[in-house]
Amino acid sequence: MTPKATILSADEVRRALTRIAHEIVERNKGAEHLALIGIHTRGIPLATRLARKLEELEGVTIPTGQLDITLYRDDLSEVAHQPILRETRVPFDLARRRVVLVDDVLYTGRTVRSALDALIDLGRPEAIQLAVLVDRGHRELPIRADYVGKNLPTARTELVKVKLAETDGVDVVELHDLPEERP
Repeated sequence: MTPKATILSADEVRRALTRIAHEIVERNKGAEHLALIGIHTRGIPLATRLARKLEELEGVTIPTGQLDITLYRDDLSEVAHQPILRETRVPFDLARRRVVLVDDVLYTGRTVRSALDALIDLGRPEAIQLAVLVDRGHRELPIRADYVGKNLPTARTELVKVKLAETDGVDVVELHDLPEERP
């Protein structure tokens, strides 16, 4: 599928993550008691990158984890008969931590709602914040990101595709038209 536009280049992705890291430090008055948890799939490498940037800025190690929300989805029966489960790994206590959930694209808000449910099942953090690389609008739930790399108004007939070096071999955010459904 050929993109109709490149939204963020590799340099722009890097700059957006750097800006988000600075905003996280500013809002939280440092990085103490922070933890980052990436939502499968592309939220995980984004969380890892943000943790490295925070470590560079603040000189502290930021614990990171990964969250699989598959069983928490409200559309699980529509997604697959045999859903593919991935690993949830949060190797630290959530109590007294400010957790930043990290994902690539914020759209309807349903993924984030699922992630909140999954995270709360693991413990009760002091606070939960949300960082996304792209916010494309069209919310169906009252959810908003605390940190956004790029606000991108889109049509529902468009698809925002995030590609990352760790998963796709390249860093780029593209805008595509969804293929038309045939009768």
